[in-house]
Amino acid sequence: MAEPEEVTPGRVLLVEYEQLKAEQKSRITLRDNLIYAMLAATAAVIAATIPSASRTGLLLLLPPLSVLLGWTYLVNDEKISAIGQYIRTELTRHLTEVVGGDGVLGWESAHRQDQRRGSRKKLQLAVDLLAFCVSPAAALTVFWIHGHLTGLLITVSLVESAALVGLGIQIALYADLGRS
Repeated sequence: MAEPEEVTPGRVLLVEYEQLKAEQKSRITLRDNLIYAMLAATAAVIAATIPSASRTGLLLLLPPLSVLLGWTYLVNDEKISAIGQYIRTELTRHLTEVVGGDGVLGWESAHRQDQRRGSRKKLQLAVDLLAFCVSPAAALTVFWIHGHLTGLLITVSLVESAALVGLGIQIALYADLGRS
């Protein structure tokens, strides 16, 4: 029978790091798949709408799908960033105290110092807004121009517009455009 591993502060911190990285990885996978889900939802709604001009009301399905997927994307992206921030600040500091010296978990901070990080983050913000806000806003515009406008559907579309604006603001606020 193998002897149990000695529990040391350093070992506890490394296990915490491993668990956080595993959670971060699974959240990254989910977040990235939400972009594909949004693309699939957009394609499905457009494909269902194209055959007949009388189906433009189906375009009103896209904004709620977008808000649902976009909010889930945003929450996961924020948690991914929060895990990274915690690792860079708290966990690295505690590990440095236990190990002594500098350079503990250096990659967690080093990759954020890339000269092109700012432009990549701005481009990612544009992609996020395009996928989750601009595409459904375009669907609403097509509905307003070509749809069968009733009081109820106009009200629904205006509520959806407000939700898209709110989502877009939140996506922009959480974009993490800074370098540190």
